[in-house]
Parts: sequence; C-alpha cells; structure tokens
Amino acid sequence: MASKSAATAVQNHLLTEKELLAMPESDYMNEAQLAFFRDRLKRLEQDIINNAGTTTENLRETQFVPDPADRATIEEEHALELRTRDRERKLLKKVQQSITRIDSGEYGWCEETAEPIGLARLLARPTATLSLEAQERREMRQKLYGD
Repeated sequence: MASKSAATAVQNHLLTEKELLAMPESDYMNEAQLAFFRDRLKRLEQDIINNAGTTTENLRETQFVPDPADRATIEEEHALELRTRDRERKLLKKVQQSITRIDSGEYGWCEETAEPIGLARLLARPTATLSLEAQERREMRQKLYGD
C-alpha cells in the first residue's frame, strides 16, 4: 500500500524547470510537461485576477486632495494602473486560451507549422502559439506589409 501512495506522490510531483529542460525531445508535451505548464498558467491566471481586485479596491479609495499637483499625480498613477490592468486583461485571455489548448492537446505545437514550439520558448512565454521561426516570419510580414 505504501508503494502505491509513493507512486501517486511521484505522479503529483510537478517538474522543476531544470527537470523539464533535461527531458529528452521524445518526451515533448508528455503528461508531466503539460501538468507543469498548466500549473504555471493557472498561477499566472490567479495573479492577474488578484491584481485586478487590488486595482479595483485602489480606485474605489478616492481621495480628495485640494492641491492640483497632488491630484494630477494621483490621477496619473490611476491612469498608469488602468493601462497595466488592460494589458493584463489581454494576457488573461491568452492564458485562458493556453489552458484550453492544454485540454485539447494542442498546447506546445505551432499554430502555423504544427512543429514543436520548444520548451525554452514556452518557459519564457507560456502563452506562445507560434514557434520562434513562425513568430519571426509573422513579425517580418507585419513590418513589410503593415498587417
């Protein structure tokens, strides 16, 4: 019975980045790797949601400041925070799409070429949907043709 619980503990163990990168290419997007990225994406999703809640609370705490310079500073800080949250809102959508891609078995594979995106790229940008080469081609097209 003890060996069964030990096996379950091993199954539930999330890989470290070092262990992930040490795996052979033939293990690409196996269950352990998908669990690693699902956990990373879920934590990122929760961080973004928590930040949004904090922003809402900060904006609700409106202060009356008689000095116009201080008031302008506070308004600029609020505007900066709102722009940051807007970027995070867009990132949240990408994070949720990535989790859906894990569920559908498409995560880690380039949308354009169906080739592996690569572990290093996914570690740097877990929401990536294109391989580095495909992303470079897309950026070049955008630069040339203003797509």
